[in-house]
Amino acid sequence: MASHGKITYTYTDEAPMLATHALYPIIQAFCSQAGVEMELKDISVAGRVLALFPDMLKEDQRAGDFLAELGRLAQSGQANIIKLPNVSASVPQLKECITELQSQGYNIPNYPEDPKDDKDKEIKSRYAKVLGSAVNPVLREGNSDRRAAVPVKEYAFKYPHSMGAWSSESKTHVTSMSDGDFYAHEKSVTIPEACEARIEMVSEIGEVNVLKEKISLQKGEILDASYMNCTMLREFFEREIADAREKDVLFSLHLKATMMKISDPIMFGHCVKAYFKDVFSKYAETFEKLGVNANNGLGDVYKKIAALPEAEKAAIEADLMATYAKQGKMAMVDSHRGITNLHVPSDIIIDNSMPTAIRAGGKMWNKDDKEEDFKACIPDRSYAGAFAECVEFCKKNGAFDPRTMGACPNVGLMAQKAEEYGSHPTTFEAACAGTIRIVVNGSDRVLLGHRLQKGDIWRSCQTKDAPIKDWVKLAVRRCQANDFPRNDKPCKAIFWLDPARAHDCQIMEKVYQYLPEVRTDGLDIEIMSPQQAMRVTCERAKQGLNTITVTGNVLRDYLTDLFPILELCTSAKMLSVVPMLAGGGMYETGAGGSAPKHVQQFTKENHLRWDSLGEYLALTCSIEDLAKDTRNKAAAALAAALSRAVGRFLDANKNPSRKVREIDNRGSHYWVARYWAEELASQDEEKGLKATFSNVAEQLKEKEAAILADMLDCQGKAVDIGGYYHVDKAKADVAMNPSATFNGIITRLAQGPDAKI
Repeated sequence: MASHGKITYTYTDEAPMLATHALYPIIQAFCSQAGVEMELKDISVAGRVLALFPDMLKEDQRAGDFLAELGRLAQSGQANIIKLPNVSASVPQLKECITELQSQGYNIPNYPEDPKDDKDKEIKSRYAKVLGSAVNPVLREGNSDRRAAVPVKEYAFKYPHSMGAWSSESKTHVTSMSDGDFYAHEKSVTIPEACEARIEMVSEIGEVNVLKEKISLQKGEILDASYMNCTMLREFFEREIADAREKDVLFSLHLKATMMKISDPIMFGHCVKAYFKDVFSKYAETFEKLGVNANNGLGDVYKKIAALPEAEKAAIEADLMATYAKQGKMAMVDSHRGITNLHVPSDIIIDNSMPTAIRAGGKMWNKDDKEEDFKACIPDRSYAGAFAECVEFCKKNGAFDPRTMGACPNVGLMAQKAEEYGSHPTTFEAACAGTIRIVVNGSDRVLLGHRLQKGDIWRSCQTKDAPIKDWVKLAVRRCQANDFPRNDKPCKAIFWLDPARAHDCQIMEKVYQYLPEVRTDGLDIEIMSPQQAMRVTCERAKQGLNTITVTGNVLRDYLTDLFPILELCTSAKMLSVVPMLAGGGMYETGAGGSAPKHVQQFTKENHLRWDSLGEYLALTCSIEDLAKDTRNKAAAALAAALSRAVGRFLDANKNPSRKVREIDNRGSHYWVARYWAEELASQDEEKGLKATFSNVAEQLKEKEAAILADMLDCQGKAVDIGGYYHVDKAKADVAMNPSATFNGIITRLAQGPDAKI
């Protein structure tokens, strides 16, 4: 059949990547029957690394720069991209990926943590394009509309997940700095006329070092800057570690060292050195010689000392272990393996670690694999107060009930790299004492500046005017839609903006400017500080009322995990639509915070518990929008049938189980495919689809027992997929498609009407 529209599906990392090996052939086969072309683009960490070094690879090893290609597509007005969760790589993860690729015969260079010459600097600059939130800013050429689809929310009402019990006596609490943080030092301006500027460091003796030669500023965009006083940060960490010991609670750190790939790893490193201060002092010379980098966590210490003579290594290890008795209990990421909260920066991602602890009744795991109250250390006050408010609300009111909890969808400001704090080339660790400032090129007019000390973290970000205007309109449209189950009462939309923050005050001015340009008659829309907004949203959720959280980029990231994890048990079940500013759209499929553990279980037991509901929902919206844009009636029927199929899938509770030898991701794909085929067979709008899928549905039903037996019998033993970051495609295909019967039905469907179904 001739193509009537194209969908781009992304190949990413970890559990979503494995699920793609099984789901993508099904999608491709079904869509081909409606003239919908599918293409798969590799934007995984490994794929992006290989794209960086075509000059060092053999011709058959080279990979295209698909991320850049998709970035251009996102700005073209023609985008229809289904974006699966990807790894926002920390330095330790990047180094693991490099090692794996080298072991597979790819001649790529090591990551030079401390560049010695221009060649090292050039290699490091290439790798910088992979670190942190490198994918999302490129693709997110629109703002975020993220919510639980109505069938998903109804499923949560019908099949509530377990919630930990909160006690009013809980000692769990959130702590943050009272001064010296980014919140304390923020400055912000709205640019009156388009210009170019530079960022420079002026030392105390007047030496000028240009940190970034050119940033382009548009008329009406918001520019802000701030810095973290790292002396005060270190004092804060030492004080809170002592206080956790005194209060007899677990000490835990919560940062975003992937999205905020420059600022937060430095803050993480200060905490590592504060907790293990005696060890770092005692072995300073040894650690310097070994190149230990605290920003990479305690894991880096263990890796680097492994090369020492046994007696010397054992002495350091003993001193590290003795620290826990002196400094107090530490929250654990994996108590079975001795992985603490300070082991690897990418293990303590705040948007996953805080919500799961709140869902668990305000508990984290100790070294004995038991739950305990904890001190949540979130240094910067910019967003810490929102989590603190949620914790205190749960202490006072108890756990939320998924059977009655109101929905809390989010409209997030993120288009054109809006508010990309601490994650891009305008974040610096001060090399000396002095002033960092933003200066207009040509006129030498200073826009913003801060005086700081050596080692302080300075950062700046931009928020363009057009994304803000689009964000306001999107929030109003979402409020007007009032698309919720049990929506007999109108929803409320709250802009989470803090009048005590310079940046938020600039945003508020634009909200007041653009709200009158859209119809808000009869809508309940307010502006509140994040703390007040969290309190009101929690109160309304407890009462079963629906509240749209309208936030900036960082809170978007945090809240689109927090509320889904409380409402649905996981953020992977969220529907996330990004209407592009230029036209077209991106459809994100949920978060991948638990994906690493899923891969570990899969390779050990051949059971993948990854829930692909996010993929099913995104695909439905993607095909719906494609059908509208191309007037493809067959695609419209395909999307409508998939929507009904997903509803049946949820009603039948065919989600993956956590336990081996029970239904897993592959079994879920079978049921979605079967329900989808049955719905296409029962519709009458498109006779061709009805005829084709009547046969497919009959075969899937007839072969149910054999197919499901194949998908269960393969489980229970280890499976080799040839890698973690860069799997062997053939091995992964075999592992994720264990039923020859099912594979045959899908293959024959893809081959077209002449194939025997």
